[in-house]
Amino acid sequence: MEFFYFLLFGALSAVVAALELSKNNKDRIHTSSVFNDFKNNYLLIYSLMMAGDWLQGPYVYYLYSQYGFSKGDIGQLFIAGFGSSMLFGTVVGSLADKQGRKRACITYCITYILSCFTKHFPDYKVLLLGRILGGIATSLLFSAFESWLVAEHNKRGFEQQWLSLTFSKAIFLGNGLVAIVAGLLGNLLVDTLGFGPVAPFDAAACFLAIGMAIILASWGENYGDSSENKNLLTQFRGAAVAIASDEKIALLGAIQSLFEGSMYTFVFLWTPALSPNDEEIPHGFIFATFMLASMLGSSLASRLMAASSPKVESYMQIVFVVSAASLLLPIVTTLFIAPSNVKGGSMSLSGYTQLIGFCIFEACVGIFWPSIMKMRSQYIPEEARSTIMNFFRIPLNIFVCVVLYNVDAFPITIMFGMCSIFLSVAAALQRRLMVIADGPKSKPEEWTTHERDTEAEPLND
Repeated sequence: MEFFYFLLFGALSAVVAALELSKNNKDRIHTSSVFNDFKNNYLLIYSLMMAGDWLQGPYVYYLYSQYGFSKGDIGQLFIAGFGSSMLFGTVVGSLADKQGRKRACITYCITYILSCFTKHFPDYKVLLLGRILGGIATSLLFSAFESWLVAEHNKRGFEQQWLSLTFSKAIFLGNGLVAIVAGLLGNLLVDTLGFGPVAPFDAAACFLAIGMAIILASWGENYGDSSENKNLLTQFRGAAVAIASDEKIALLGAIQSLFEGSMYTFVFLWTPALSPNDEEIPHGFIFATFMLASMLGSSLASRLMAASSPKVESYMQIVFVVSAASLLLPIVTTLFIAPSNVKGGSMSLSGYTQLIGFCIFEACVGIFWPSIMKMRSQYIPEEARSTIMNFFRIPLNIFVCVVLYNVDAFPITIMFGMCSIFLSVAAALQRRLMVIADGPKSKPEEWTTHERDTEAEPLND
């Protein structure tokens, strides 16, 4: 493996270690021992859930190809997963508000374990069922756990600022350290021990089962709106009204869809961008480097959110601008660096330049996740939290399905340019959100209605 990869990985490791070790009292949030127990329990479970997810990611395409399916068949399976997340996942995820967030988290574990089980069968219909189950599980992973955490945090009366600590630690561990370890474990199972490409899915099922057992033993149940007369259609209508009537919620949803859409598109594009002529690149090591860059971002986010200034609405504008610039590098390198026409071999100068830019983008991803979680906890109403969060994923899943369907129709530079434009729009919307958030506070609608009704009532002598 070339020295450059080790140099980049080592440099990022040093920066992450320096950031973590140099934290002083000003950078830390002082909490109670009761909260620390609560936080550590959640972090353990969240890390197990993410381990179950990360173990599968690098081997899904590889497993399908080993079963002999064509690129077109595999593309359809991936589209089925995102389509399932948009359709069925939205319904199942929204039930968490009414039926309970703990139940939804357990449903995630069961659904994803069943999805892992289907990977043992080289039958297209069985694998399609697995992708549908996986899509439902993905919606629950990115809504039910966060909804449970926010509701339980508030129910126990912990300080609001402490919530940002849990968010940043969850991303640092779940989307950083756990992802790196999962990648190495998967490589050990498949390549070193020779257990085959289905082994990571069996390991994922084990982690999910352990996490489910801890949830059953240690978590309490909480709800959004559990009123008996409120059916699913009423929940959807209420969530739609909340988004339409509150510009902050609508902006937050648009920002999330634009950033996550660009992020998932990047996941599909980074390999052909770094090896346009089938250059030999260490995919697993580069993936681990990206996750390390994400850890760097989450470490920065924990410092930013611990400080009173700048506010999350403010610094996220810069994050979106930097991420937009980083995804422009494939276009810039095409214009200013002569392309290599040699098949195979090592990565080109253009590839090295783009790799640095992609690491910057991953650092922005590390800042994005805990920051968007913090904003969601501030602006999304508790009674419909899971429902609204799954509404946000509808345009995201539509976008990813369209990209997957047309991934060969456009040059890679056009795709990166589109992502950069989306991120620039996200920066502009973030600016608008900051202006609204800093503006004068209006009275909630229900209080306005209550006051109007009170004024209409005659006074008793």
